[in-house]
Formats: sequence, C-alpha cells, structure tokens
Amino acid sequence: MLFIDFLRNHRFASFLLTVVRIYLGWEWMKSGWEKISGNAPFDAYGFLVAAAKKSTGDHPAVQPWWADFLNAVAIPNAGLFSFLVQWGEFLVGLGLVLGCFTTLAALMGVMMNFAFVLSGTTSTNAQMLLLGIFIVVAGFNAAKLGLDYWVIPLLRNLTRHDWNEQIGGYRFKI
Repeated sequence: MLFIDFLRNHRFASFLLTVVRIYLGWEWMKSGWEKISGNAPFDAYGFLVAAAKKSTGDHPAVQPWWADFLNAVAIPNAGLFSFLVQWGEFLVGLGLVLGCFTTLAALMGVMMNFAFVLSGTTSTNAQMLLLGIFIVVAGFNAAKLGLDYWVIPLLRNLTRHDWNEQIGGYRFKI
C-alpha cells in the first residue's frame, strides 16, 4: 500500500510518471504511425495465424483458449483487428504523450500488451505492460503534468449538477 500511495499522491512520483508516460506514449505512437503510414497497408492476418499456430506442441507459447479466440474471432475479422491495432497504438500513444485521458489510454495500452503477450510475443511488451500498469495505478497523479490537469476538472464541472431527479416516483440524489 505504501508504494501505491507513493504513485498516487507523491509529487516526485508525478514527475517520474510524466517521464515514463511520455516515453511509453512515444513508443506506442511511433509504432502505430509506422503501421498507419507504411508503404503497404498494415495487415495483422499473418501475425494472428502465426500466434494461433503457437498453441500446439509440448510447450505452447499460446494457450489453447487464446488460440480458440484467435481462430473464432480475430482471424475471421483480421481487417477490423488490423484497423484497431494501428489506430489503437497511435491514439494510446497520443493520449499518453499529451497526458489527455491518460488513465484510459494507459489501460487500453495494457490491454493491447496483454493481447500481444498472450499471442506469444515478448519483445518490449512485458516492459510496456509493467509501465502501463504503474500509470493506471497512479491514476490522476500520472497526468498532473499534462492536459488532464485542465481536462479532468472541466469534465467534472460539466457533468456535475444537482441531480435531484424524480424517476418513477422515487427521488434520487447522486
């Protein structure tokens, strides 16, 4: 709990997390942009098929349940997954670099890293996963030195009103 308190509340952690956030965001943004602007259109089909094949043998790198998901959902919809990967990587990176919707961006990055790791890749995914988890756990403290410093209070003020509503004869105060 002491470490979580440090991540969420300490000023030094805010500065450290800003460096981590910008590094992680740059890596995501760069990877996504390479896929978006590459000479050939990005196609995840080959990666997905190769990942599904890694689920056999004595020591499979991919769990059978994940291979079932890949075969039943991802491979038949490879075009959609290609779009989601390239734009997801870029937008996650942009959010992290700018510090805008930081926790959501980091959470989506964590989800993509989990998908890549579950698909049998390592590379920098484990490192990016760990850094992303730190940002998610830190919450707003990871974004104090970013656009969220202004965006989050603005959104809170825009959505906060006196919620005395009468619904079906009952009064709710939220």
